[in-house]
Amino acid sequence: MPELFDGSKTTSPEPVTQKLELAPDIAPSPDLSSDSDSTHSSAGSQEQLKSHTNDPNEYSKMLCAEKPTTNPFQAFLAKPRKMFFDSQASAEQILLILRRHPATQIPWIVTAVIFAVLPYWFVSLPVVSTLPANYLLASFIGWYLLLTGFILESFLSWFFNVYIVTDERIIDVDFVSLIYKNVSFAKIDKIEDVTVQTGGVLQAVFNYGSVFIQTAAEKREFDFADVPQPAKVSQLLNELIIQEEQEQLEGRVS
Repeated sequence: MPELFDGSKTTSPEPVTQKLELAPDIAPSPDLSSDSDSTHSSAGSQEQLKSHTNDPNEYSKMLCAEKPTTNPFQAFLAKPRKMFFDSQASAEQILLILRRHPATQIPWIVTAVIFAVLPYWFVSLPVVSTLPANYLLASFIGWYLLLTGFILESFLSWFFNVYIVTDERIIDVDFVSLIYKNVSFAKIDKIEDVTVQTGGVLQAVFNYGSVFIQTAAEKREFDFADVPQPAKVSQLLNELIIQEEQEQLEGRVS
């Protein structure tokens, strides 16, 4: 006998599940926030480093206590403004310009004053007073022209013989004449030793002396002779050396 159809034994088809995959054109966009943050962080660190190198006060505690100098005729110019030199790099910053202390210029100033009044003493002599007026006038003009040349040469020699300290190197400019000068420099990381030497009543009273710098550069020794406040100069150089070593350890110096 044929089996009867039993509805209870009827099995419904199993549900078919389909896994939908997102097409590439509707795939979610990648999260760029982390890359953006890292980019901003890198840019921020570079900007921070840039601002660090552009601020002279960051290099030395001594410079923080000094006001920017605008008078170009001073012998101690800390953080000078609107002053440049021939071989200065675009990113190089002048921290200190030094000249011999004005007290060292007293001898030639006294000599110039004496020679300025000397002709009037000669005129008072009986022998000289009998000379023709034209001869005396020509003698006066020639005398004071020579005296002017002496004063100009002495002043220019003091003004252009300078010692420069930047954030990258030290420079010694020896001005010999209007057509000849000798410029020597050494990088900060080449400095091996800094020595300060003072002595004598004038140096003690006016606070000036010499700073001797031993280097591993082509010029082995730099002599900053008779500069004002030599202790501050030595402090600045030592702080720059420490700063340079720290930058090398941090990999900020190529």
